[in-house]
Amino acid sequence: MLRISLLTGPTGHTATLRLAGQVRGPWVEELRRACEPILAQGERLLLDLTEVSFIDSDGVDLCRTLRNRKVAIMHCSPFVGEQLKGANL
Repeated sequence: MLRISLLTGPTGHTATLRLAGQVRGPWVEELRRACEPILAQGERLLLDLTEVSFIDSDGVDLCRTLRNRKVAIMHCSPFVGEQLKGANL
């Protein structure tokens, strides 16, 4: 399961998605659907992975795609950081 919470910055030009749980299976597509409207509006997007315990290969691919679109990925646990590091993020 993955919980996605939308937080907005004080200026309204930056949105943060705080994730909790695991980015795997159907939750990868759910995260993609949560990101698209924010990016389509031209807002800066931050992903806060503080409470993410696991990311599967599809989730890592999505993170790579999002990084290429200038999405900042922050606050990873050491384990999740290693998963992303293997994908050159």
